[in-house]
Amino acid sequence: MTSTLARDEWASQPTTPSLSPVRHRPRNASSLRERPGTAAPRTISHLPTRLRPADLLRITDQGVADVLDGRHDTLLPEVWDERHRWSTRLHADDDVDVWLISWTPGEATELHDHAGSLGALTVLSGSLREYHWTGDDLAVRILDAGDQAAFPLGWVHDVVRNPVVAAPELSTSGETGALVTPTLSVHAYSPPLTAMSYYDISEGGHLRRNRTVLTDEPE
Repeated sequence: MTSTLARDEWASQPTTPSLSPVRHRPRNASSLRERPGTAAPRTISHLPTRLRPADLLRITDQGVADVLDGRHDTLLPEVWDERHRWSTRLHADDDVDVWLISWTPGEATELHDHAGSLGALTVLSGSLREYHWTGDDLAVRILDAGDQAAFPLGWVHDVVRNPVVAAPELSTSGETGALVTPTLSVHAYSPPLTAMSYYDISEGGHLRRNRTVLTDEPE
């Protein structure tokens, strides 16, 4: 799935939390009225949050737009660490937390899930490689800048920076070098993260959980 950075579509979603300053809007009265002897229909959900994967995709899409527009410049480092991963929280409320994460060569997240939280991401720059457990083996997909992915409950994956060939850049001295561009992605979790479980694959090819960690920070 590819991000559209459509701000108008984002703004039209009244149930999706905004990353911009909150504007309180009056709610319209429901047009549903109970008839004698009947009850208004109820939506039954087995998910731990009122948000859906499509909502989280829109939230990460908006997060990317906000970063590109400079709305979070005060949270960004002056110099990007090229050896160690870095993250910062862009937004948090009772329904969702949103993170900007950097990715560096050779640093993977390990196979993990997000416990009782749904998740989604949008790649802001660079490229990511995701290894997802299918039930039999690991499937691989590449997520380039603008691509999106959603993670339902029980999704077990490992994410790593995908090596890309940087375009040569001409310095003032006339020498060419690699153009250093950080690999960044915006992630949303709902409800906010409280725990993560980590896994390995046994010699028999079975997924095995080796530990669970209480945390409110992303992988």
